Amino acid sequence: MQTTFQDLNLSNQLLNAVEDLGFTHPTPVQEQSFSIVRSGKDVVGIAQTGTGKTFAYMLPILRDLNYSEQKFPRVLVLVPTRELVLQVVEEIEKLAKYITLRVLGVYGGANINVQKRAIMQGQDIVVATPGRLYDLALSKALNMKSIQKLVIDEVDVMLDLGFRFQLLNIFDILPERRQNIMFSATMTDDVDALITDFFKSPEKVSIAVSGTPLDNISQQCYDVPNFYTKVNLLNHFLKDKDTYKKVLVFVAFKRSADMLFAALDESFADEICVIHSNKTQNYRIRSIRQFDQGMNRILVATDVMARGLDFDEVSHVINFDTPKFPENYMHRIGRTGRAEQEGKSILFSTPKEQEEKAAIEALMDVKIPKFNLPEVVEISELLTEDERPREDRERSKNRTGLEYVPGPAFHEKSEKNSKTNQGGSYRREIAKKYKKPKTRGDKNYNKRNKKK
Repeated sequence: MQTTFQDLNLSNQLLNAVEDLGFTHPTPVQEQSFSIVRSGKDVVGIAQTGTGKTFAYMLPILRDLNYSEQKFPRVLVLVPTRELVLQVVEEIEKLAKYITLRVLGVYGGANINVQKRAIMQGQDIVVATPGRLYDLALSKALNMKSIQKLVIDEVDVMLDLGFRFQLLNIFDILPERRQNIMFSATMTDDVDALITDFFKSPEKVSIAVSGTPLDNISQQCYDVPNFYTKVNLLNHFLKDKDTYKKVLVFVAFKRSADMLFAALDESFADEICVIHSNKTQNYRIRSIRQFDQGMNRILVATDVMARGLDFDEVSHVINFDTPKFPENYMHRIGRTGRAEQEGKSILFSTPKEQEEKAAIEALMDVKIPKFNLPEVVEISELLTEDERPREDRERSKNRTGLEYVPGPAFHEKSEKNSKTNQGGSYRREIAKKYKKPKTRGDKNYNKRNKKK
C-alpha cells in the first residue's frame, strides 16, 4: 500500500497546506527522510533532481519548529544561486500557509541594508547564498548563535562554483551543537570530503544512483554538424507549438546562450527568454517567472542558472550543447517529467561532442535512440568562430607572439613620413645663427673665433 502524507505524522496545519497544493503521496526521498530528519541526526540525502528534495527536509523541520518570538533565526538554509533562494522561500511559504512563521531570503546583488533591517525585525528561517550570508554575519547584523539546523541544498553545485571557502568560514561561526542536513544530486569527492570533516555519523538517504535515467523520460538524440544547423533543427521543432508546449533549452556557455537567443528571437520574439549569470537579477527573475507561468514558451539557460529550479509541466528539455560532465545531463533532463509526469529529452551533438555523448551513455548504461535529421532542416555551412579551422580564424593585430607575422604595408610611405628624426629643427637653426660653442663651459670659444 502506497504511503500518504497522512501516514507521516504531520501536524494538521501542514496537512492542510499539502492538501491545498494537491499532493497526496510523498515521493520516496520525502518518505525516507522524514523520520531521520526529525530524529535530530545529521542527514545526507542523495536524490535526483525533480524528486521533491525541498519538501523532504522542510516538512520534518516545520513539523517540530514551534512558535517563538525570539529575533534570531533557528534554521539556516544555504543554496548556490539567487534564483534558488527565491524558490526555496516560496516553497516554505506554501508549506507554512497555516503556521505563524517568519522566513527571509538573502542574496548578493540586492541592497544589503534592506536585508539587515529585515533580519533585525526577527526571523525563524533564513535562506541564503553563502557569500551574502557571511557578509551579514561579519557585519553583526545576523546572529548565528541560535541556529539549530543547517541545511545545505545542491551542495555539489555549491562546491563546483567555488563556495568551499565561504562554507568553511560559515561552519566556523555556527554553534557546534547543531543538526547538519545536506542534499545533493551527485556524490563527488569534494562532497564526500565535506561530509567527513563536518558531519557526525550521518544517516544516508539514497534514492537513485547518479546516472540512473528517470523511467518517465523518453530520450532521443541527433547528430548535427555545427551550431547553425542546430539552430535550424531547433527552429523546426519549436514551430510545432502543440507538441513543444513548454521547452527548456540548455546551452554550455553564456556566449552560446546569447547567440542562440539572437538567432531565435526573430521567429519567437514574444515566446522566448534567456537566463545566465551576466543578466541582471531583475531580468533573471522576470524570465524565470514568465516561463514558469506560461507567458513564455521557451527558456534558454546555462546549467548553473537552471540547477535546482522547479518548473511545472516542462514538455521538453532540449540539450542544445552536449554537457562535458555526464552528470549534468541527468540534472538537465530532470527538469521534465517531474512529479511522475511524462517528459521528453532531446540531445544535439556535433562531431566534436561525440565523446561527451558516449560518456553520458556509459554513465546511464543506456544507448540514447538516434534519429536522422528531418529532410526539411537545412544543413548550414555557416560556422561560428570556434568551429572554423584555426588558420581561418580572424587574428588580432594586437598580438605580439611569433605566430603572427604582419604582411607588407598597403601603400608606400610619403616623402614627409620618410624623413628621419634629427631632433628639433628650432635647436639646429639657433645653433647655426649664434654659433653655440662646441664644448660645454668654454666661454671664450666664440671670442677666439671672432678674432680670426
